[in-house]
Amino acid sequence: MSEPATPSRPLAPEGFIADCRARLGSDLLARTWTAVVIFGLREGPRRPGELREAIGGISPKVLNDTLRRLEDDGLVERRRYAEAPPRVEYALTPLGETLLGPEPVHPATDTHWTTYRLVGIIMRNGSPAPPTERAVSSTEKDRGNRGRGSMNAGNPPGLDLERLRAHLDRERAGLVRGPLSAELIEGGRSNLTYTVTDGTSRFVVRRPPLGHVLATAHDMAREHRVISALHPTAVPVPEPVLLCEDESVVGSPFYVMEFVQGTPYRTAEQLAGIGPERTREVVLSLVDTLVALHSVDPAEVGLGDFGRPEGFLERQLRRWGKQLAASRSRELSGIDELHTRLAKALPTSPTPTVVHGDYRLDNVLVDADDRITAILDWEMSTLGDPLTDLGLIVMYSGHPNLADSPISSTQGAPGHPATDELIQRYAEGSGRDVSSVSWYTAFAYFKLAVILEGIHYRYTLGQTVGAGFDRIGDIVPAFIDHGLTTLQES
Repeated sequence: MSEPATPSRPLAPEGFIADCRARLGSDLLARTWTAVVIFGLREGPRRPGELREAIGGISPKVLNDTLRRLEDDGLVERRRYAEAPPRVEYALTPLGETLLGPEPVHPATDTHWTTYRLVGIIMRNGSPAPPTERAVSSTEKDRGNRGRGSMNAGNPPGLDLERLRAHLDRERAGLVRGPLSAELIEGGRSNLTYTVTDGTSRFVVRRPPLGHVLATAHDMAREHRVISALHPTAVPVPEPVLLCEDESVVGSPFYVMEFVQGTPYRTAEQLAGIGPERTREVVLSLVDTLVALHSVDPAEVGLGDFGRPEGFLERQLRRWGKQLAASRSRELSGIDELHTRLAKALPTSPTPTVVHGDYRLDNVLVDADDRITAILDWEMSTLGDPLTDLGLIVMYSGHPNLADSPISSTQGAPGHPATDELIQRYAEGSGRDVSSVSWYTAFAYFKLAVILEGIHYRYTLGQTVGAGFDRIGDIVPAFIDHGLTTLQES
């Protein structure tokens, strides 16, 4: 394979951009240095200064920001050497090296041929997840803990199957009956999720992202603990198999759980495919399942110390206010007013419960009989105000479905219950006072606006890869306005 010339300009040439449009349907990499930096590390570890000189045309700040993001994604690792003076080098991880795959088959890729490998892995694994990724993946991932595609007999990134097999044989003799194969079905900044099979049965493995991450943000023991506590209850969660906190096995703590059949629905178009009657039942079941979760006594299932419910809403507002401050890059009318009004109208929280923290339709699996078979993605779970989960359902079911927006709503699906009916259903099932639900819904709008503004800010710095980022900034004001309007109803 011949070596492509080293890139020497920050943006891909016009021919390459046109080729991206033709093959991928969008200008995926017209504003990013990601592929160029990866390509610059193809010959081995380099100091930042050496790397900057090799690729040319990149400022120290952009290089450092790009390296930091690649490190977070597990594509690049930082190596420190105790010398005088100390030095730091960056090198590709095994996952990063997979981006330097086979030769291009299209001449227009030219010096940027690695980009296609990069885009393929990003769109397949969700690292970093573009706003449209979940709309695609929830349609295509289809059955079973979001699994899809063919299994890989080799080691997927971050999971040594031989070492996993040896550990399972020691800890759960007889569980595995044949050679293991696996598929990475979610990746990037989220916890990595794999479907693993021995040819007879399937199960799911979860581990933190590759690279340097905060342990508290990707706590495998915490996730395993909450599904272990909830599995004997009426709350549908995958059955936990085992937790391994020995990092020598696969390089990090991980846990294993059963493989659950089901489909995650995200868009109105998906729901339209199952018809209005089934859509209605699925959405109402989402509310009923939330009632079941909030009916669990945390102390009775061993989760009495799972969080700090005192001052929960105040801490949440402070946290998201700090997130907003970290993403400020432009004047954003109404965002500070929404934050201030939320703080002044803080409701009195009901008795705390286990809170999922990201409860919505595409975080559950629904089987062929329209039953919810599992609630997934417990990364944000804690003890807190249960009405924050209800506010999320109302917001995701009723937020403005803007034209050409990468943020979808299920509300337009035929048969979808109105948000008032969802609120009433929860009130009747839980017995809780929901008179302040407008505050919780407005808070959900505020959080989503902050998240979207953060994405827009990273886009302006050229730190995003994927379709739809160019439209994010334009839709943020609509979510702020909807939050302010909703808060007036409280």
